[in-house]
Amino acid sequence: MSGEQKWRYFEMLIACGFKEIEVAFPSASQTEFDFVRRLIETPGTVPDDVFIQVLTPCREELIKRTVDSVRGAKNAIVHLYNATSPCFRQVVFNNTKEETIELAVRCAKLVRHLTKDTDPDTNWSFEYSPETFSATELDFAVEICEAVKAVWEPTEDNPIIFNLPATVEMSTPNVYADQIEYFCTHISEREKVCISLHPHNDRGCATAAAELAQMGGADRVEGVLFGNGERTGNVDIVTLALNLYSQGIRPGLEFSNLAGIMRLYTECTNLPIHPRHPYAGELVFTAFSGSHQDAIKKGFAVQRARTDGIWDMPYLPIDPKDIGMTYEAVIRVNSQSGKGGVSWIMQEKFDLNLPRRLQIAFSRIVQTLAEVKGQELTAQEIIDAFTKEYLSPTATFHFGNKEYSVNTAPSVTTFEGVIVHKGVEKALKGTGNGPVSALIDAVGRYSGIQLDVRELVEHAIGKGKDTRAAAYIEVTAAGHGEKGFWGVGIDEDTVIPFRTTDLISSLPLI
Repeated sequence: MSGEQKWRYFEMLIACGFKEIEVAFPSASQTEFDFVRRLIETPGTVPDDVFIQVLTPCREELIKRTVDSVRGAKNAIVHLYNATSPCFRQVVFNNTKEETIELAVRCAKLVRHLTKDTDPDTNWSFEYSPETFSATELDFAVEICEAVKAVWEPTEDNPIIFNLPATVEMSTPNVYADQIEYFCTHISEREKVCISLHPHNDRGCATAAAELAQMGGADRVEGVLFGNGERTGNVDIVTLALNLYSQGIRPGLEFSNLAGIMRLYTECTNLPIHPRHPYAGELVFTAFSGSHQDAIKKGFAVQRARTDGIWDMPYLPIDPKDIGMTYEAVIRVNSQSGKGGVSWIMQEKFDLNLPRRLQIAFSRIVQTLAEVKGQELTAQEIIDAFTKEYLSPTATFHFGNKEYSVNTAPSVTTFEGVIVHKGVEKALKGTGNGPVSALIDAVGRYSGIQLDVRELVEHAIGKGKDTRAAAYIEVTAAGHGEKGFWGVGIDEDTVIPFRTTDLISSLPLI
């Protein structure tokens, strides 16, 4: 990242609530060094309760450059490391165990001399990493850390941080957790030591390794946003934090605007976030499967009626709104989707609560459309298909411009009106025990087809003066077995919603 990108990134981390931030590898480049100086020399940038951390290997000239970069900070952590595993001792450095310890001790003394011993104006903390810890003999890892601890002389109020990296993830998470537990129980003066984790993700198990190792006794985790880092990346702090949140534990970090954090992250790092990334991915709260959608739709109906504040939803471990997401993408429709997903879209986007059998009938239409298009359907494409099928039917007859009447007597209701069938006006008249049955009787007398109402459902759309009515009617017809035919109407008239919407004219029977 450039200096400006790092600046924006640092401000975001502060807003998230981080209290210890490794800001640079100052000896690596002038950009890194200058960034640290800018943080320190710009008043109000680093809050008084935040430690900035700088990283240096065990090389004297690099240590001096690193300490120079952070001089004048209110709170600073100097993070020193050298590799300790047999592979690195023998292949990379050609050092014995004794030479490896001597290097760490000599550099630890230099760090102390340049900081605590000669510069009391900064609140200094020390961190040491036996790099490649997960591949190091455990007794040797303890031995070299004991030697460094003796130099730095930590206290309970200012403990030493021993950072124990899975520099390369070598084994299953439980093995890393066992290594951490061994270290925690064998290091002396445990009350003066903060055990820190630094899991990499070579085996894709960094999150599990961090969680198990915390159970093994660790106090601290070093990680990154969204798993960024060398090779396969470091452990994702966002995932760790929201895993805690999903269990009812507040992680102390502010991720209520996760979408904004993601945008800034991608702008600064030029790295994408995978659509299936835990919590943050575009698709992680999205269900395409019909059975999933049906469960989520039912879950929302129950959730909205809850009064205990508990979130208990199928397929959604946390409420997307808690991290700044909306419910817009919870259910999306493609050829895998069923009635639950389609009816969710119709209800959430268009306030149309389709009866169950209409859900089934319309979902078949939507599924066919998705298969033809070979892609996900938008909400607009779904409502367009609904309008074409049910609200703008190409019927062979329709009611003419003349008024028709519904007269309700104590025992019988009469319907009278005029239809236009194949361009010719025809008068209709029918009777029944209500307006709908009278209309059905009139159409049946004219067409010669016996119609029976299987279901009639009405509901309001909207509230107040803008309220409209929706009506759904399903009929069966003689000669068509149990097959149902649906008509749908939406109208301003909330008393007789089918009056001007021609429900029956949408039935493909005549």
